[in-house]
Amino acid sequence: MNAYHQTQDNTDSAEQMLSMLLDGAVEVLDIAPDLHDTAIERYGEVGTWLAKNGSPGWEIHSQGSFLLGTVVRPNTETGEYDIDLVCRLPLQRDSTTKEELKQRVGDQLVAYQRWKQRQGHTDGPESLEARRRCWTLGYPGFHLDVLPAIPDEEHPPTGILLTDKKLREWQHSNPLGYAKWFRARSELSRALLEKRLVASVAKVPEHHIRSTLQRLVQILKWHCMLFFAEDTDHRPPSILLTTLAGRAYRGEDDLFTAVRNVLAAMPRFIEERDGQWWVPNPAHEEENFTDKWNEYPERRQAFLTWFGEITTIMDNLALTESKGLHVVYSQLIKSFAPGPVMHSFASYGARMKAPTGQRMSTTGLLSATATGPRRKPNTNYGQHPGARG
Repeated sequence: MNAYHQTQDNTDSAEQMLSMLLDGAVEVLDIAPDLHDTAIERYGEVGTWLAKNGSPGWEIHSQGSFLLGTVVRPNTETGEYDIDLVCRLPLQRDSTTKEELKQRVGDQLVAYQRWKQRQGHTDGPESLEARRRCWTLGYPGFHLDVLPAIPDEEHPPTGILLTDKKLREWQHSNPLGYAKWFRARSELSRALLEKRLVASVAKVPEHHIRSTLQRLVQILKWHCMLFFAEDTDHRPPSILLTTLAGRAYRGEDDLFTAVRNVLAAMPRFIEERDGQWWVPNPAHEEENFTDKWNEYPERRQAFLTWFGEITTIMDNLALTESKGLHVVYSQLIKSFAPGPVMHSFASYGARMKAPTGQRMSTTGLLSATATGPRRKPNTNYGQHPGARG
């Protein structure tokens, strides 16, 4: 506990100290590199098997937080990571129905599971379950949600159409296009290039590196998950938080500064179009990530309540950092889960004992937040969330 009360090292700015603590906490919730690699191996084998045994042209790839590098361990009893995949079949829209498409993929996944069992393999899926939009393969520590899809001919080359048994129409999506946009936003950070250079020397795969934008999205998702733990129906979708954060991010290297600046700027990207709330998908402008706000106004209010809470937390942290680590610790414990916070403070104490210039993160890379000039948060926006864009 001494680490919590020690005086802040003068070689770190206040923002850097807070950044390292936040980074260390959310790092605990990130998917471990070995589990990440295992997941890639598992869905790679599934994809290879489907491509070989299904019709020609079947493809499988990741999407969502796993593809974006913003995974956060769920706050559930199992704590299993949810990894979304797309199984894309080269079919035209008028050649199949949503029901036929889903069943076709499901039949092949059943065949794959049986093949693994017949071969005596112990690394196959432990379960296979049909859900609303996907098929779920269960593995130790994570599950793969396989979403059947076909090409969206109106939005080539990466647009897709998805099934949903609760909706009559095909659902548009473009996960590869969205990932390209998010990556470009992440690369606004100068520190990311330095981290990649360090990782190349250490022979660390690039997908194990986290940018400032990825980390700040993880922080927003983490707090949102805890805030709505007892009210998941009103929890804002992670794609909405990710999109607003990505649009608001301006390349800050310091994590704490980036979080505060992003929160200050996010309201600018919530639009009102002809009386309807809009946050368009950067990769598919016709898709609205706040469409449910127009149907269920209470969901917008829930977002505003959460947004006000996390903004207040970050403002309070900025005020308490000069009062010592024990005060910062108390503030973080109240706002986030104790386990990751305690781990981060213990790691921070160990880092401070290391020689200057050799402070490494627990992943073995230079800290994501130990570089960059000290900056004040940009507070020139001044609009309340949901104001006219």
